[in-house]
Amino acid sequence: MTEDDPVATDDLLTIGAFAARARLSAKALRLYDRLGLLAPAYVDELTGYRYYRFDQVERARLVALLRQLDMPLARVAEIVEAVGTDGALAAERLAAYWAGAEERFASQRALVGYLRGRLTGRDPAMDAINATDGTNSSNGTEGTDGTGGTNAPGGAYGTFVVETVDTAEQVVLTQSRHLLVDELPAWIGASLGRLEEGAAVCGGTAGAPYVVYHSEVSLESDGPAESCVPVADPDAARRWAAEQGRARGAGVRVEPARRLAYTRITKAQVAYPQIAAAFEAVERWIAARGLEVVGPCREVYFADWDAAGPEDPVCDVAFPVAS
Repeated sequence: MTEDDPVATDDLLTIGAFAARARLSAKALRLYDRLGLLAPAYVDELTGYRYYRFDQVERARLVALLRQLDMPLARVAEIVEAVGTDGALAAERLAAYWAGAEERFASQRALVGYLRGRLTGRDPAMDAINATDGTNSSNGTEGTDGTGGTNAPGGAYGTFVVETVDTAEQVVLTQSRHLLVDELPAWIGASLGRLEEGAAVCGGTAGAPYVVYHSEVSLESDGPAESCVPVADPDAARRWAAEQGRARGAGVRVEPARRLAYTRITKAQVAYPQIAAAFEAVERWIAARGLEVVGPCREVYFADWDAAGPEDPVCDVAFPVAS
């Protein structure tokens, strides 16, 4: 303290005392100060010592509790700032973060099962093949053949049921791009959103959107991938594609009638690399029956992605096949 410094520290806590009350380390308090999460009430200009008020303890404890959820500091700041003015908004932000965390945990559980299988030398995609009968409806069409499905236990993945379905010819709006696997999630959502907007002026959507992989998309290989949305009005689709121009990579084409071998997976299973197990299960099913793959593999998104929970079915992993 100096004579020119009017702030009395008698009613303030040193950083050590405050850290003990708030259950935070002095190092964490300094970090939160730099990030604007928890500024000290007073900093001595000569010594650099930090002092805190007693009424800052509750805010500090809230920060500590939120960090125990492995919450990024930026999200902590959003919630803490909302607490003072709108507790309901703060609670909504916490709920939104935790919903995303639960989705990540479900995905990570599946990935752990996949990796354990790899590390122990057990095929995580298909431990056994047990033939069953029947076909399923997929992508708004009816299953018509009698080749049946395959149950393929996959550890943490559950059981892959591989079946076939016949799809009708479709006119689709498309958008293509070369990209690596870590770029896929954002691009799929954005590109399908743009195509669905286009479909609104092309008679509306006429089937589930899907993504076609014309070549491998991985950490090293960049595809390309093609987003597709079936539409009802072919003429309007061609006009829309012409207006978009090549600069946006948009187009229109006819997707021929196909027979697809597919397995249905949950939202948690869509994440890479665990989705690879689903592709492997379908490929083995095809090979075991002597079928031929006659087109690029695809992911068909038949459910509302935003509304779905981690364990809800959202996607069909599929390959076009012929006898």
